[in-house]
Amino acid sequence: MAQENIFLFVPNLIGYARIVLALVSFFLMPCCPYPACLCYMLSSLLDSFDGHAARALNQCTQFGAMLDMLTDRCATMCLLVNLALLYPSYTFLFQLSMCLDIASHWLHLHSSTVKGSASHKSIDLSGNPLLRVYYTNKVVLFLMCMGNELFFCLLYILHHLQQPPALVYCALVASGVVCALKSCISVVHLVTASQNMAAMDIAQRAVAARKSQ
Repeated sequence: MAQENIFLFVPNLIGYARIVLALVSFFLMPCCPYPACLCYMLSSLLDSFDGHAARALNQCTQFGAMLDMLTDRCATMCLLVNLALLYPSYTFLFQLSMCLDIASHWLHLHSSTVKGSASHKSIDLSGNPLLRVYYTNKVVLFLMCMGNELFFCLLYILHHLQQPPALVYCALVASGVVCALKSCISVVHLVTASQNMAAMDIAQRAVAARKSQ
């Protein structure tokens, strides 16, 4: 039987397309706001397809899960860097958002891996109810992620509009609420993952203490 090429699995190919779109978006951000925003949102939108493709084709891989998470985190981080340049007075808030996003997801992924989960989206259903809804309800997950990205994109577009229509402000407020909720979820992520890691440390230390007796 021929060895499978993980790198050519369909969901991973979608992941590469997301990376290309994100890079094009970053390149265009200083000069072409609308094409840049379009490429960025397309890259974000494709995030909802790679998981479906992985499950439908039985091509779920740890590499694909890591590629997916790193693309999400790096893309959002790069957009926030651009926003910090456009809105220097709010740089601290953008930095705080980046730190919270990266730290919460990294610690959650690490705790999930240590516990033996195949993906950072595989959680203990007996755990936090907020995370349970966030990760098990696909509609909620999609709306939260897209609303969060839309808020940052609208901030980026708003800077380039001389007379923004009222609809833009309405969408900004609505997506801003989603962004705030997602930030709260990231805090819960961070706290829950920290508690999981501490619990595993306690269990390991207890085992080590019994062995040393």
